[in-house]
Amino acid sequence: MKINLVLELLDVPGQLVAVLSPISKLGANLVTLIHQRDNKNERGMIPVQLTVEGEQDNLQLLIDTLIEMGITILEIDGVVRKEILTTILIGHVIDSDIRDTMDKINELEGTSVVNLEVKLSDEEESSAMIVIESDFGKKDLVIARVNEIATDKNLLAVNEV
Repeated sequence: MKINLVLELLDVPGQLVAVLSPISKLGANLVTLIHQRDNKNERGMIPVQLTVEGEQDNLQLLIDTLIEMGITILEIDGVVRKEILTTILIGHVIDSDIRDTMDKINELEGTSVVNLEVKLSDEEESSAMIVIESDFGKKDLVIARVNEIATDKNLLAVNEV
């Protein structure tokens, strides 16, 4: 049996080797590897496509092992597992407790803030670009949560469509 995986790895030495290590240990074989370093996203992550063959139980154990290692699996056999959403909050972002904002987003099951960039200006207001990773199919729920938080904190939320 073969499976196709799309992983998201940090572009630092040792990441790819760490991901490949469990493949042979679990009795599977690497068929194809596409390591796309030129497709780095704003968080310094790169997509890595793997085709692995082996017994069904070993392949499931490989997936479980990668998840335990904290590796983000974006796709399995073309089925999207994770979505990335970028949103911008504008207003008194710092004064309204940015940590609390992140915690409230992270409360959603299968959702986490994976990047935060704050822009300060000469004025009292600031802006924050927040990158959120969620399980597939939760995008509308995440947007609703961000909008609810923004309303509660008197912030303007600009969500991607």
